[in-house]
Amino acid sequence: MEPRLDLTKEYGLVLEGGGAKGAYQIGAWKALKEAGVKIKGVSGTSVGALNGALICMDDLERAENLWANISYSQIINVDDELMGRLFDKSQMKPEFLRETLKEIFRMLGEGGMDITPLRRLIEENIDEDLIRKSPVEFYSCTYSLTDRKELNVDMKTVPEGQMKDMLLASAYLPGFKNEKLHGKTYVDGGATNVLPMDVLLEHGYQDLILLRIFGVGREKKVSIPEGVSVTEIAPRGNLGNTLQFDAGKSRKNMRLGYYDALRAIYGLQGKIYYVEQTREECYYLKQLVQAKPEVRAALLEAYELDRSPEQEMRSFVELLLPLLAVELKLPKDWNYSSLYLAILETAARHCKVHRYRVYTVQQLLEETKRKIGENGIPEGMPDCVQLILDVKSGDEEEED
Repeated sequence: MEPRLDLTKEYGLVLEGGGAKGAYQIGAWKALKEAGVKIKGVSGTSVGALNGALICMDDLERAENLWANISYSQIINVDDELMGRLFDKSQMKPEFLRETLKEIFRMLGEGGMDITPLRRLIEENIDEDLIRKSPVEFYSCTYSLTDRKELNVDMKTVPEGQMKDMLLASAYLPGFKNEKLHGKTYVDGGATNVLPMDVLLEHGYQDLILLRIFGVGREKKVSIPEGVSVTEIAPRGNLGNTLQFDAGKSRKNMRLGYYDALRAIYGLQGKIYYVEQTREECYYLKQLVQAKPEVRAALLEAYELDRSPEQEMRSFVELLLPLLAVELKLPKDWNYSSLYLAILETAARHCKVHRYRVYTVQQLLEETKRKIGENGIPEGMPDCVQLILDVKSGDEEEED
């Protein structure tokens, strides 16, 4: 695969705040690192600042191990089983809910959740010396309640020994027990700037990559200067709750981040799957119109469209295909390749084809057919998928 990102450029990486969702960013960083994307600087809020520190340390293994084994008790002083019940619908029985909420209200009544474990996690995993020596610039965003102002901190300029405290200052989520740091009180940077892209723009960065996790907070309106390029890597699915520090969920989010970053780096297509699209537009129209005549006729009849011999193909191309595009919720500027891929993804999803792999169009089609051959056509499969499943293109033996 050929990357769409320019690997000769140096990028600024913007890491959004969002608590437990932060595992996604480490997965995305892994893909960027493997592809050879050069990171010149990082700005982060809350968990984005903590991940930014790990990126500056260039320690992917440490970052992956941290998130793959994360637990609630590593962040706040709580019982892991009790907190796990809060996010496990199968265990959400009234008595469990009452017990969990009682414990949470108790902690809030005592000034907030004790984050001594988070302090210890930062102490054990963040190497201040490595960050100071890193060629990567590093900025974190927090808000000083004492000074009543937002702070965009150049982490390499903070006094010796205070870097870890400033990372903690950026991550004081609402509900956490807030203690003074060096005489001042801080709150999570997301209160004023959950996505600190303005910080890197102010430092002259021309090429930005945003690692979105859609955390709770205020997203500033930022004017993008002329000549600045912005690439966004963002999840299309739910990353879970901000406080869902569950190892299993984090591993899933890291995997999602990795593949979503591949989508951005290599221009992969698909809403659900990750598809390398190598064909011209005319190929997909040809594939659609070469569906078996009985399949076309059945669909035209189902949609009550003219299927007389002299009008059949015109009805199919000019009326039926646009109707399918609407049903599949494609944008108004859809084309035949996006329609074909939407139909293929629908079929693959119903057949439970494995999601996390980079496919060519032909590979995804063949895997879908293989699943149908093993298990039959799944219940609820839309009739329109027959347009692609029964086609013999004449070049199926070729590599896509």
